[in-house]
Amino acid sequence: MEFKHEAAKTRKMLERVPFEQATWKPHDKSTALGALATHIARVPTWIERVLTREEFDMLAPNAFPKVELHKNTEELLAYFDANNANAIKHLEGATDEALMKPWTFRRGDHVIFTLPRGAVIREMALNHQYHHRGQLSVYLRQLNVPVPGMFGPSADEQ
Repeated sequence: MEFKHEAAKTRKMLERVPFEQATWKPHDKSTALGALATHIARVPTWIERVLTREEFDMLAPNAFPKVELHKNTEELLAYFDANNANAIKHLEGATDEALMKPWTFRRGDHVIFTLPRGAVIREMALNHQYHHRGQLSVYLRQLNVPVPGMFGPSADEQ
């Protein structure tokens, strides 16, 4: 239920991305707006990855398949919606037993962590999504795009 509730809020944020400024970034070390939006839309893919594999190796070939940056809001939202629908399908099919099974995140021979799948979903899908959604809200504010409220009205929705 939390995933669905928060996905709706994330979608409201993605609806506001001004693609005419997709290459804008607040700092040289920052990710460009369009790339950040695409990353946020991709985060739900972690749920299937966690629920269908025993581990994930960041150094494996095709660990992170290239995703083309979206050219407009419609493309971005379609990608986000498809990823969310797939994540929900996998979450709804997951048993408590499956969520307690260990899952390992590694970088080659170096194990970064092994945790129950439920904890990994919390970290790699939910918390990860909230973190980047917060980043996006700052980008929107700096670009003078009205920021939607997440936990009540924003300063733009009073």
